[in-house]
Amino acid sequence: MLGVQCSIRMLITLRGQLNEFAHLLQTGLFPAIELEMGELSETARKVLSVLAMLPLHRFVPVARGWNGRPAKDRLAIARAFVAKAVYNFPTTRDLIDRLRSDAALRHICGWEGSGGQVPHESSFSRAFGEFAEMEFPQFVHEALIRDTQQDRLIGHICRDSTKIEARERFPETTQQSKKARKLKKQKAKQNQVNVESKKRRFLKAKHSLKERTRIERQRTMSLPAMLAELPRNCDIGTKTSSTGHQQYWRGFKLHWDVADGQIPISVVLTSASVHDSQVAIPLATMTARRVTSLYDLMDSAYDAPSIHEHSIELGHKPIVDPANRGPKNRNVIAVGKSRRQLSFAEAQRYRERTLIERANGRLKDEFGGRTIRVRGPVKVMAHLMFGVLALTVDQLLRLSG
Repeated sequence: MLGVQCSIRMLITLRGQLNEFAHLLQTGLFPAIELEMGELSETARKVLSVLAMLPLHRFVPVARGWNGRPAKDRLAIARAFVAKAVYNFPTTRDLIDRLRSDAALRHICGWEGSGGQVPHESSFSRAFGEFAEMEFPQFVHEALIRDTQQDRLIGHICRDSTKIEARERFPETTQQSKKARKLKKQKAKQNQVNVESKKRRFLKAKHSLKERTRIERQRTMSLPAMLAELPRNCDIGTKTSSTGHQQYWRGFKLHWDVADGQIPISVVLTSASVHDSQVAIPLATMTARRVTSLYDLMDSAYDAPSIHEHSIELGHKPIVDPANRGPKNRNVIAVGKSRRQLSFAEAQRYRERTLIERANGRLKDEFGGRTIRVRGPVKVMAHLMFGVLALTVDQLLRLSG
């Protein structure tokens, strides 16, 4: 790409490492590129910084046998998709038009000739599908986190989800199908049972063993099994706004753990209808394998005994906003019970949770989180992860001041 391949080496501290990297960019990489291509814009410099820190070359296959363009173009296309996230282009066609007209961006991505060297849109689409299937951006992000955060003691991990709106249809369930409803009515008429049999079934169900919930099952499952059990297809999600109104959207839900400094650590994509608590244990397990942290900050949606216990087993201190489920009027206290509240020290630490809201906003407003043009959970995840890669590096460089 550049003749200069920058790699991160662990120094005494993370800040010292990032300062050294920023110094290398300012004194070595930027002048070398500007000497050949002219002055770079601020966004082009950001693209250059992000690409210099990301270990893309470690995960792009170089063996022959790929369909379409030669394998060397795959690395350039991967860089281009990162640039698309940084520039916040809504479509791949916008990216290609910019590549063909911007010689500096072409050179940064790896095409050193004229605009005619940029592959056709179909090649970009084919490459993106390959990256999505092999989970290429997820592997790059995990490697980046291990390279930069593994030796760092993180104070707070903030856990939350954000809605991801998508432009795709999803199949009707059997309950929604008119044919299924008709068959159900016919079956109900043919198989009417008397009141006594209903009572017997009720008593049998009452005394039978209660089936374990998904959260309880996750305590004994491996991480791949937990992730495989989570629904991922597009559907309808709902949430209650701060004013008490129901809000609906079609698409997915992005669950993630964000560390101090707004650095994304772990990311999981599910169907929009999946409750936040269903992904807490997989996220916590994934994060614990990548970094060392102290406090898990979660809102009231994660207030479940199994989640508390799992966080403690990982050696963390869970700070969860108490759900206090019961009467909607919080001023009404049930007889014999009192409202659970965070202690003063916990409340002070819980304030740090606002950093994940800022990360949600940056991903959507600056790195393509609102412009989902692909379909299917695999491709949607890949699109979002290219934005997460750009966001992660940008936040790391901000730590250098």
